[in-house]
Amino acid sequence: MRTPQFEADTLLPLFRRRRIVTMPEMKAALGTAVDRTVLRKLQEFPYHCSYSHRGKFYTLDPLAEFDDRGLWAYQGARFSRFGTLIDTAEPFVTRSDRGYLASELANELQAPVKEPLLKLASVRRLVRKEVAGQYVD
Repeated sequence: MRTPQFEADTLLPLFRRRRIVTMPEMKAALGTAVDRTVLRKLQEFPYHCSYSHRGKFYTLDPLAEFDDRGLWAYQGARFSRFGTLIDTAEPFVTRSDRGYLASELANELQAPVKEPLLKLASVRRLVRKEVAGQYVD
């Protein structure tokens, strides 16, 4: 039995029309029920996954309008040139002259950052310091 062929280019009109799409929308466009098939086809394009909404949204790199900080928001979904929320939080903190309080970074990224900061500190990618009863990363 022959394996069905799925064309990655089938996704392009969907992205052009919507700018951000979900996995179920991409599955429907490709005519598959398998996430792995979609992800394999997506690899043919430079793409980004949202760091908000648990990575629910996808966009193609040419469609994203990143600001000078490497962030882009569209219809409430937040994207970063750096990738995941953890991979976004780290350079924001390390490039800062004085670090960030979790509340400041959450405001900057418009996403909850407490857990990502704890994870970064636990694997020693960031150093936390307590200042006046609050942690600065």
